[in-house]
Amino acid sequence: MAVPILQELIEKGEEEDACIELLSNILEVLYKAQKVNPVFSAASFSLSSNHLGNDLTKPVKKHIQLILERLLHTVNRRVIILDRENTLRSHYVACMAAILSQMDKDHYSSYIKAFPSRPELMDFLMETFILFKDLIGKMVYPSDWMVMNMVQNREFLRAINHFAATLTEMFLSNSSFELQLWNNYFHLAVAFLTQDSLQLENFSQAKRNSILAKYGDMRATIGAAIRDMWYNLGHHKIEFIPSMVGPILEMTLVPELELRKSTIPIFFDMMLCEYQLTESFSRFEDEILRKLDSEVEGGRGDEQYKQLFESILLSCCQRHPELAKPGENFVALVTGLLERLLDYRAVMNDENKTYSMSCTVNLLNFYKEIDRQAMYIRYLYKLKDLHVSYENYTEGAYTLLLHARLLKWSDEANTAPMQGLHSPSLHTQRQLKEALYNQIIDYFDQGKMWEEAIHICKELAEQYESEVFDYEMLSDILQREAKFYEKILKVLRPSPDYFAVGYYGQGFPTFLRNKVFIYRGKEYERREDFEMQLLSPFPNAEQLKSTSPPGQDITGSLGQYIQCFTVQPVEEAKVRFKDRSIPEQITNFYKANHVQKFSYSRPFKKGPKDPDNEFATMWIERTTFVTAYPLPGILRWFAVTSTTTTIISPLENAIETMMKTNEKIMSEINRHQNDPSLPINPLSMLLNGIVDPAVMGGFAKYETAFFQESYLQEHPEDEGNIEKLKDLIAWQTPLLAEGIRIHGRKVTEDLRPFHERMEQCFMQLRAKVESQYGVREMVCFEDRRSGRPRSMAWGPDWDRLSHAGDGQVLAPPTPKPAPRTSESEDRRNERKENRSSTFFGYRRQDLRQSISELPEPKEEKRRLSRNMTESSLGSSEGKQPLPSRDSTGAQPSTAGLSLSPTGFGGRVKSASKAPPLPRKISPTVYETFLEQSDA
Repeated sequence: MAVPILQELIEKGEEEDACIELLSNILEVLYKAQKVNPVFSAASFSLSSNHLGNDLTKPVKKHIQLILERLLHTVNRRVIILDRENTLRSHYVACMAAILSQMDKDHYSSYIKAFPSRPELMDFLMETFILFKDLIGKMVYPSDWMVMNMVQNREFLRAINHFAATLTEMFLSNSSFELQLWNNYFHLAVAFLTQDSLQLENFSQAKRNSILAKYGDMRATIGAAIRDMWYNLGHHKIEFIPSMVGPILEMTLVPELELRKSTIPIFFDMMLCEYQLTESFSRFEDEILRKLDSEVEGGRGDEQYKQLFESILLSCCQRHPELAKPGENFVALVTGLLERLLDYRAVMNDENKTYSMSCTVNLLNFYKEIDRQAMYIRYLYKLKDLHVSYENYTEGAYTLLLHARLLKWSDEANTAPMQGLHSPSLHTQRQLKEALYNQIIDYFDQGKMWEEAIHICKELAEQYESEVFDYEMLSDILQREAKFYEKILKVLRPSPDYFAVGYYGQGFPTFLRNKVFIYRGKEYERREDFEMQLLSPFPNAEQLKSTSPPGQDITGSLGQYIQCFTVQPVEEAKVRFKDRSIPEQITNFYKANHVQKFSYSRPFKKGPKDPDNEFATMWIERTTFVTAYPLPGILRWFAVTSTTTTIISPLENAIETMMKTNEKIMSEINRHQNDPSLPINPLSMLLNGIVDPAVMGGFAKYETAFFQESYLQEHPEDEGNIEKLKDLIAWQTPLLAEGIRIHGRKVTEDLRPFHERMEQCFMQLRAKVESQYGVREMVCFEDRRSGRPRSMAWGPDWDRLSHAGDGQVLAPPTPKPAPRTSESEDRRNERKENRSSTFFGYRRQDLRQSISELPEPKEEKRRLSRNMTESSLGSSEGKQPLPSRDSTGAQPSTAGLSLSPTGFGGRVKSASKAPPLPRKISPTVYETFLEQSDA
């Protein structure tokens, strides 16, 4: 009588506390009766009396059968109805587990048969599977209630296995197959297997042993059941591909060796099933790649899984010739992805996100290679977010640009998954691309990469002007573009330093191990600070002091060794800058950006040591690194793909040093002419270090080392380079003259004695140089608009350094002759030129005549230095008229003036006799030096 009353009250939700207490007491009595009777009958009766014991248990089984038929479904429904926060819910779940624990095979069989129709049975199974999955996924009891949770799991496992048998018997044939019911079973079984309370490897050894002793490893049991149920599906398997790929993958990733060995072959069965129907397994492949990404990122998977997956699937594929090759490619694809995902997971939670960025790029490149655009875009935005969080705005812009380049300027709908905060309102590719471009421009602006922002502005302007005819937006974008041009000329942009970093030793992850990277430093970042940040993720790493590549003892060791040193960017020749006068603010950008080659020079001594002159034996070992991509890019660093080493002789080293010194003087002159407010101290130190023998000694060491007759006899092949070095020394004089002139104009009275001392030293130096190496006079050009000083764009081809200086003087193109002026006008112009006191186009206040009105050279032929060969005269020997300039102020050419193989343009006078002491005011006027490559 009690059971029907309990059923009625529970269904109505009345007196639930009393109902639960009464039901619990009934179940407890039945449980004790089941336990006592078999023991009693076995201990106290003979075989014949054992039947009496069985007779005594029959009432117990009947009571359980009654409770099962009347209350199990009622209790289940009540658990479903009650909120999770309701305290009665856990009591009902305990009663449900107690009922299941007292059911045997006969109870299950009779209960299933009691359903009046097949649809009602299917509804019960569907409801039970969903309920069990919900209770497993959202645990009713606290996680530290181990006994209660394990008892519940044990009874759920028994029930699942009994219901699985029902599925096979009643819902598998063609006429009775129920796809959704089987699908729910598989999802329930996988959820049971992967629940946290069964992951024994996360427990202490004592707790693990206790669970194994009392309950065993239930994962192996349910795993074997899932495998058998899958193979039972037969030709119905194709209906579960690709939907079941994810759950099966989740199961195989559980870190239990035997479970993995028994379940990984299911993947091959899926491949085979799809291949037999479609001659490919592309749906399976796409799904496993997509699911693998989220599973490994979530913490599942390890190196052991990668190896097992590879070995098991390759073995299966080899037994089926038609799948051998495609199967091998698939396995290589998955293991490659697994390797990158494991590297990414290993570093993604580090405080230092540097290596997370590297692994993210490895992944997005992988997805790009295999044409998985959705995953590629997903990792693009992960990378962008990392960059923005570290204020790497330039790299963030380049990253977004990769997505923007995938889009068209069209009104087609977006097909790829949307990313970013701005995406939901952007329905067409044009809208999304425009939004991305505006974000990219902002990032380039914040990263001071205005040249790149201008390129994007131009593309947007083209769309607004010619495609959508939105002149208001065109006006806005052109104004932004104009501001970027202004910033290029007016805002200070320090050039970043670049560092080569090598990670040596087997202790590093695979994406770093025994590789060299070039890093782009941040503004004003010191190498010490960079190294400290570099070493923070590897506290046990040892920093190598040498810059030479380490040996096998280092690369093969189990430790971690980091090597770091500064490298110099190698600027690629810009054809559009060749032979043109370009502002320094423009050219400096390209010296440190869009660079893919970097060099490191290591000095070493070779040959007999000269204690008085180290330059004679100072050789340079120059290592050139080539990166996978130009910097800056989507990372602040890229791996080195090739390395070459060249040896620079002492003479070539001297030429480089002189060339760099002249460039530095030129740069300082241009800086002070462009901005007269600059402090004078750097210019003071630079000039004084060159002209004062007490400070540096100038180039006297070069003369001693290389200009002696004995050196030329020993090294006849260096004759051209010797002449080049002499030419550089000679061309340094007019540079120093202009620098000292500027210095004298800006020097304060306190430093006047210092300046006068520097002038005296320079006069002596000038007299010596011009007597030995000839006089060099620079060409005067003025900006046609405002007389603004211009910077030079010059520099030899260093790869051909050893072949330079062959004595050839390049003649410029012959210009159209200027109108002939009268002799008296020539004399007036010459006197006016002699009164001028400026170089490099410093604006002449009283200028009334154009460049075309300057006098022609005197009748005597201009000659080169006596140290240069006769063949070097070439077409520069003789008299040529100076170019004319029209009334609009067009830029004049340098026709009629010799161009040095060192890259300077101007007059080269003879050094056959000592020139007079230089006047304080230079007789010629200069603006800039034109670039000229080596002959």
